[in-house]
Amino acid sequence: MRNVYLLIAFLVLAPGGFGAAANAERGAEVLHRENCLLCHSLRGEGGTSAPDLSRRIAQNYTPAALASLVWNHAPSMWAEIEAQKIPMPRLSQTDSEDLFAYLYSTRFFDHPGDAGRGKQLFADKHCAECHALMPPAKGPGNAVSTWKSLADPIMLVERMWNHSAAMRKEMSKRQLEVTLTGPELSDLTVYLQNFQPKSTTVSSFSIPDPASGKPLFEADCAQCHKGSLSLARTPAGKTLTDLAAGMWNHVPHMLTLPMVRPDDMSKIVSYLWEQQYLGPAGNASRGKKTFEEKRCASCHDDPGLAAAHFRRDSRVFTPLTMVTVVWAHGPQMQAQMKQRGVAWPRLSPEDVSNLVAYLNTRP
Repeated sequence: MRNVYLLIAFLVLAPGGFGAAANAERGAEVLHRENCLLCHSLRGEGGTSAPDLSRRIAQNYTPAALASLVWNHAPSMWAEIEAQKIPMPRLSQTDSEDLFAYLYSTRFFDHPGDAGRGKQLFADKHCAECHALMPPAKGPGNAVSTWKSLADPIMLVERMWNHSAAMRKEMSKRQLEVTLTGPELSDLTVYLQNFQPKSTTVSSFSIPDPASGKPLFEADCAQCHKGSLSLARTPAGKTLTDLAAGMWNHVPHMLTLPMVRPDDMSKIVSYLWEQQYLGPAGNASRGKKTFEEKRCASCHDDPGLAAAHFRRDSRVFTPLTMVTVVWAHGPQMQAQMKQRGVAWPRLSPEDVSNLVAYLNTRP
């Protein structure tokens, strides 16, 4: 879906991370331009000699995780490219950022919902006691067919949050306690969309600059969410419906429940969700140790190999810089390593983050 590809197109990434807005739609174009789908498939379409790129590979899928995957599989990918006589892909830094944004959006847009499970949940969670599916309303809640939030995960978060106090009060009268998981909310959403006009069930939304949500979060949420209750890494591996369900479940534990405007809710959710996109920062001292243990210094600190020496420019190294480097210089790097009897090093996502932190300390 085009709207899925646009998911990350609106994310303006943090200073010191990526230099510009990553665009998921451009990332989809990179896949086609560089012939990636001759080997890889995407949702079952494309080549069969490499994994489907829309399949979730890691729960916490960050730029460092992508760089780790590309780095570790690069030699086998180069061999397959040579065997098929495909031109070697060339990725700029922007290409790498856009490609990650696209791959991220295909994995983390949402859980696939099931209407059959949603119908059962609507009964099991006692939703029908307050909400009729079609008018007239038979309980205190509005009929499902009149809702306007089911096509937009961000709006769904806002509506569930702002109406949860009244809904919890009504449930208390009925001695009900209803919690939801992200997949359950997805199933309910798919089922309930069957009772809405088709024009209101087409997914269409955007995510604003995450930085715009930081002051709102600090004003309304940070006074409680600090220390052990910090939300800095809570969104890891979460979809938007995971966040909506988590906020719903959180309401009974709050002393006060501030009302949040729809525009402000989208900014707060964007700010929280960006935390998982960027991933944890690396450790420079551990990165220095990895640089030495993986024998990177045997080439990159050799005065006789000036071309291999890392040169800093005005940009900051990021995990996706390593994706760019491995496609631009990887085959030559591998050839040089073979001459020196050095095996191609395997890097975990943590190794990548730590190496990046270390490289950013070098002159």
